[in-house]
Amino acid sequence: MQYSSNEPGLSASQLEVWASVATLIERLPTALDAQLQRDSGLTHFEHGLLFALDTAPERTQRLSTLAGYASSTLSRLSRAISRLEKKGWVRREIDPTDGRVTLAVLTDAGHEHVLRSTPAHHALVERLVFESLTDQQVRQLGVISTRISQAIAPATAAWSPGGDRPASS
Repeated sequence: MQYSSNEPGLSASQLEVWASVATLIERLPTALDAQLQRDSGLTHFEHGLLFALDTAPERTQRLSTLAGYASSTLSRLSRAISRLEKKGWVRREIDPTDGRVTLAVLTDAGHEHVLRSTPAHHALVERLVFESLTDQQVRQLGVISTRISQAIAPATAAWSPGGDRPASS
């Protein structure tokens, strides 16, 4: 069946762009997971958690904050943290300033694993995402990605490397 732009819904040009975006959404996570699993025994989700903890003040973050950064339910995050705890890379602690809050703390072994796993991961991201783009396209990709993310979850703060992320916020 041929798609007609007279039908309600996406225009032909929008559908063409959406097909490209949908393909990217499917292929990129698969490629990232495959490399991280092969080289580091991590999923992309788990690596993201370790990396976020590694860059957090005192390598510590509230579980609820990590879940927000990862666009994850607390249940999914808790299962991932449990897997990382079993490997000795993360531990949970009760927040000494608020006993109702559980913190995730990156261990020294977790920090070492991040140091070992990140270079190959970043090299893959460089190759798959950035090598074929101009500097202007990279900036545009950042703006476009941020706008789409904000349209999906306007009240949710996105994780940003080096940004202000207090351990108890």
